[in-house]
Amino acid sequence: MDGFGIRIEGLSKRYGEGDTAVDALKDVNMTVAPGEVVGLIGPSGSGKSTLLKCLGAVIEPTTGKMTLGDEVIYDNGWRIPDLRALRRDRIGFVFQAPYLIPFLDVIDNVALLPMLAGQPNGESRKRALELLEALDVGHRAKAQPSQLSGGEQQRVAIARALANQPPVILADEPTAPLDSERALSVVRILNQMAQQFNTAIIVVTHDEKIIPTFKRIYHIRDGKTFEEKGLAQN
Repeated sequence: MDGFGIRIEGLSKRYGEGDTAVDALKDVNMTVAPGEVVGLIGPSGSGKSTLLKCLGAVIEPTTGKMTLGDEVIYDNGWRIPDLRALRRDRIGFVFQAPYLIPFLDVIDNVALLPMLAGQPNGESRKRALELLEALDVGHRAKAQPSQLSGGEQQRVAIARALANQPPVILADEPTAPLDSERALSVVRILNQMAQQFNTAIIVVTHDEKIIPTFKRIYHIRDGKTFEEKGLAQN
């Protein structure tokens, strides 16, 4: 790999102390390159949600190191003073539900984050429209979220995640509510967007329909990760 979008070294997360302590993550290591989409899979309670929250700067790890792009963001403590700005500007999120703002039209849903980051409205809306067109929903720019199909809503959510050109996108079960055709379409889009915008994407999934599409997969079990080549390598 040439460089990395995100790198995790020796990451752990412990809840509680003493006899009641629970190690949710234990010495997790992961590297995802710019332009790469990797799968993260594991049973319920394995640590997937905890890892995603650490990666998204939602909760603080206990020990370890995380590097985003070329900057260390965590090294046994946060190295970034403004975690809200980090989440807003440098980490994109795609969830199982699109969570679009119902009273904003599609283009404003996508343009909102860049505007909150201080980008002029005109530039934000231009960027939003470019992303929507790249995702084949540009013709829906003036529609309300309630007027979109499930697949269209998820495409808008992906556009929103890319709006601030983050080096990393965290996708949590993004295909769970979709049928097979739409689920595979979303994965194709994520791969296209990763390569087009040089973004590292981690997809947490239980969806057996999409697991064969990954070239690399991280399994997590009992708070520990191990890597394997995906079926797409074959």
